[in-house]
Amino acid sequence: MTPSNLNDLEQAIRDAWGADTTTPEHRPNWTVDNPARDQCGVTALVVHDLLGGVLIRGEVHVNGERVDYHWWNRLGMGIEVDLTREQFGPDERVVGGDVIERPAQIVRLREEYELLRGRVLAVLRS
Repeated sequence: MTPSNLNDLEQAIRDAWGADTTTPEHRPNWTVDNPARDQCGVTALVVHDLLGGVLIRGEVHVNGERVDYHWWNRLGMGIEVDLTREQFGPDERVVGGDVIERPAQIVRLREEYELLRGRVLAVLRS
């Protein structure tokens, strides 16, 4: 199923985020005040499922050191879609951005991905 427009997809994804779709090790710190926090990997995969394009991965730096990775999408004609960029605080900086091949099987965060994907598809079908 393809969403009728990017705004519909973005709203469906934002409405589907929860502590249960975030990275488990960060789940205790998830809040509704920053719902995009640690949702980037599963969100990028769902966007990729529905819109295609490529997956992009950059590094998150604090004080010049990598502390994590950040995922987003690049669609046709170089249009970048990053629905979780607002998760970062002023001391965090996303550096670089390399095209990453989609894993043949989703192992890490599979449950979270399937949960988010199912919620998004249910909203888009309604």
